[in-house]
Amino acid sequence: MSILITNIKELLQVHDTNVTIVKGTNMKTLPVLKNAYLLVENDTIVEFGPMELCDGIEAEKVIDAKGKIVLPGWCDSHTHLVYAEDRIHDFVDRINGLSYEEIAKKGGGILNSAKKLQLKSEDQLYEESLQRLNKLLKLGTGVIEIKSGYGLTIESELKMLRVIQRLKKETQAFVKISFLGAHAIPEKFKNKTSDYVDVIINEMLPQVYEGQLAHYIDVFCEKGYFSLEDTDRILTAAADYNLQPKIHVNQFNAFGGVALAVKHKALSVDHLEQLTEADIKVLQGSNTMPVALPQCSFFLGIPYTNARAIIDAGLPLAIASDYNPGSSPSGNMNLVVSLACIKMNMTPEEAINAATINGAYALGLSSMYGSITRGKKANIIITKPVSGYQQLPYAFGENLIDTTIINGIVH
Repeated sequence: MSILITNIKELLQVHDTNVTIVKGTNMKTLPVLKNAYLLVENDTIVEFGPMELCDGIEAEKVIDAKGKIVLPGWCDSHTHLVYAEDRIHDFVDRINGLSYEEIAKKGGGILNSAKKLQLKSEDQLYEESLQRLNKLLKLGTGVIEIKSGYGLTIESELKMLRVIQRLKKETQAFVKISFLGAHAIPEKFKNKTSDYVDVIINEMLPQVYEGQLAHYIDVFCEKGYFSLEDTDRILTAAADYNLQPKIHVNQFNAFGGVALAVKHKALSVDHLEQLTEADIKVLQGSNTMPVALPQCSFFLGIPYTNARAIIDAGLPLAIASDYNPGSSPSGNMNLVVSLACIKMNMTPEEAINAATINGAYALGLSSMYGSITRGKKANIIITKPVSGYQQLPYAFGENLIDTTIINGIVH
């Protein structure tokens, strides 16, 4: 199907030649074409330009975007979208003064999510996750990473990965999958973390590889969870199965996880609420994308990633939702962009770059997604009439999205 979008007030993230990453001061630049058109054939962007050059172009469907902004769909590079139930009790405990670690110790947190997921059927888990994903498509997210990690047994981790595979195959979203068996220590392995790491390496990884169930490996490298030694063992083993790392690091403590991830050529390091000069220096010598998760900081009341230190050091930065039931129960990337501006002191241009081009890079997909470029996939947001693109992060309480096109399909 061909789609022609006309009279676009502002067409954002326009690049005549492909751009796959934006770094440092370049993140303040957001190419904009005013009074423009955009032509889509099937699932691909084939042409765009000023409206005066649109005469004679025909399409099966024409969308008049007068007064509206068109931009690439959001690329959410860090989510835990597949889960069994919410964690409202944790939410109330936190209001009553308990810390994230204290909630985990009393039986809440990740282990509670794992217990509930182990009891839920694969079909039910799929249907509930599909509903969540369909909501995100309408909110502009067309490219998304989804992790396992709420199974914590061989059977349940594989169940989660099969559900994510179904979402990948049966929806318009482009889904990347991360195996996160190292999300927490199961109760039966309490004080025996090394034994659980053995299970991940010797039993889980071979089955994940045999079923071709994941693209990436993830580890929650954090005090009280998985140490540098544990993480190094898992990443070393995962390399034999061609699983590139995307690692949780520096959420509560900075103790060398970034350097370890870079050593293993991680595609991204995610969270970074705690960040040292040494972390920044090691990232400067790498191809690893720093990823900030501002909704997690907002929901837990913990520090925000120091975006200014990262960008001002000449580094790129991506932002993602961290959608999960415990610390970020929302996959709304529009709010993520707003929080990046309001709480992380990023400009609207930087935040949009971080949620499009750099988000796609953090998924290994920026040659296909993340910008308005001929030949890239047609993941597109059409806003409601707005004053300009700066209104997107400014009006954080409003849904300003009118229409989304996900891989050429109108939603």
